[in-house]
Amino acid sequence: MSSKKSAPGSANIAQNRQATHEYFIEERLEAGLVLEGWEVKSLRAGKAQLKESFVILKNGEAWLFGAHFSPLPSASTHVQPDPTRSRKLLLHAEELSRLIGQVERKGYTLVPLSLYWKQGRAKLEIGLARGKKQHDKRAAEKERDWEREKQRVMRRG
Repeated sequence: MSSKKSAPGSANIAQNRQATHEYFIEERLEAGLVLEGWEVKSLRAGKAQLKESFVILKNGEAWLFGAHFSPLPSASTHVQPDPTRSRKLLLHAEELSRLIGQVERKGYTLVPLSLYWKQGRAKLEIGLARGKKQHDKRAAEKERDWEREKQRVMRRG
């Protein structure tokens, strides 16, 4: 009778809010991360940023670049921590081959969306995305402002 946790909502560590502004997210996938001990401790303390990170596929493997995990002073006494090192992502072989095809042939991009805990393991939600043009961003902003205005009017009335 263990309760199953929902994926990205479970225990969020970090969000990449800029991703939904910059890209149309077509598909979402869950990937595991290869981490060092000090990185896990800093994640448990919530010291991670995905703001300027991106995912690259090379040599048939997925890698997370630019994610910043701030080292805790108490956790990393005997190791030289590199907060922005590239981290390998763990995906099934068929998922990887499908993603490689999408990225190389159809011009998609892989974007990290959120970092969270699932059954005691750190997971990264990545999105298969297409870039937005400037007018798409403006339209999305207008839509968001209109929704906010509607809510404001509904509360007053």
